[in-house]
Amino acid sequence: MPSAALAGVRVVELAGLAPAPFCGLLLRDLGARVVRVDRADAAFTVDRLARGKESLALDLKSPSGGAAFRRLCAASDVLIEPFRPGVMEKLGFGPDRLLAENPRLVYSRLSGYGQSGPLAQRPGHDINYLAASGVLSRLADGDSPPRPPVNLLADFAGGGLLAALGIVAALFERQATGLGRILDANLTEGAAYLASWLFASRDLFVWRDGARPGENILDGGAHFYRCYRCLDGRHLAVGALEPQFYAAFVAGLGLTEAELPQATEDAAGAIATVTKIIGTKTRDDWLSRFGPDACVNAVEELSEAQANPHAAVRASFSPSADTPGHHLPRPPRFASVAPDGSGVGPDEPFQPSRSPRIGEHTCGLLAELGYSEAEIRQLLAEGRAVQCSTDGSPSGRL
Repeated sequence: MPSAALAGVRVVELAGLAPAPFCGLLLRDLGARVVRVDRADAAFTVDRLARGKESLALDLKSPSGGAAFRRLCAASDVLIEPFRPGVMEKLGFGPDRLLAENPRLVYSRLSGYGQSGPLAQRPGHDINYLAASGVLSRLADGDSPPRPPVNLLADFAGGGLLAALGIVAALFERQATGLGRILDANLTEGAAYLASWLFASRDLFVWRDGARPGENILDGGAHFYRCYRCLDGRHLAVGALEPQFYAAFVAGLGLTEAELPQATEDAAGAIATVTKIIGTKTRDDWLSRFGPDACVNAVEELSEAQANPHAAVRASFSPSADTPGHHLPRPPRFASVAPDGSGVGPDEPFQPSRSPRIGEHTCGLLAELGYSEAEIRQLLAEGRAVQCSTDGSPSGRL
């Protein structure tokens, strides 16, 4: 069970991809009740971050569907909307209107570039926001083009994670003021904020004068802080920064520090030397040769990470309730254990809930909002709301 930290908080999450679902998932894992509002005409969803949420399927462009959505927001604490600026206002759900109906509502806008500025209306994806933030320029290797880190940095970290933090802060503030807030969370500024240390540290020794991305100490330009390919095609991650760790690393290679000094003017030569040596043995062979102080790890595949002994002892992954054979990472420990020790203990398995079918909770939620059975039937008959049956197909049954 999730922590009760946000117990009693109801979150409305307008269906979207990546950052908004992740934001809702974080709040749900902190104990909030999260209602995902799906389109009434949505046949399926590729959202894989919906476990434990409820689904209400509405036609938001219709007067009756829009009225149901406003009633839901009036009875909720948080709204997460993932659209470009102006979309919510066109639908009649702008913050002025919804906050007038519910002054306690925390209205979190989660967009690519923010609610204002020349790029506000521009479409994009993680790679575009990361490029605009300045961060993508550092994810390169010499003259090679920057390499996007899938969509983790802008979508999930700069977007969903920081939006959830802002929402929790606004809820905390609301305890004193009684009022909600409008939050302008966006992926571009969020990614830049994650890189605050990069922006502030350009005068430090870790960035070599005139060096290109990929030629500095922490971005792969040092032979003691980078990844290497082994004989079997698998990889090692080396992070032997401090002298004592470097000494253990060099010893594991079968060299002396005189043969391979840590401080060298020939970084490329040192990298070539280690690359050649590492390439002579398999990954597991190397792991048996390096002691723990060498700061050398296997670069594990997702399946390896969820099955390694450390993860097993800490119950770090649990089987998905939606996809057989898939495992999901547990929520952060602060999200799982309440102060009284209730909830999921530090070494107890986390049991993921399943994801909702589109419209699965429509009738129950509408009834909870005060709609009569006749009114619900009318909304279903008009197609302004959808209640799915137990097998996931649309149904008008209550």
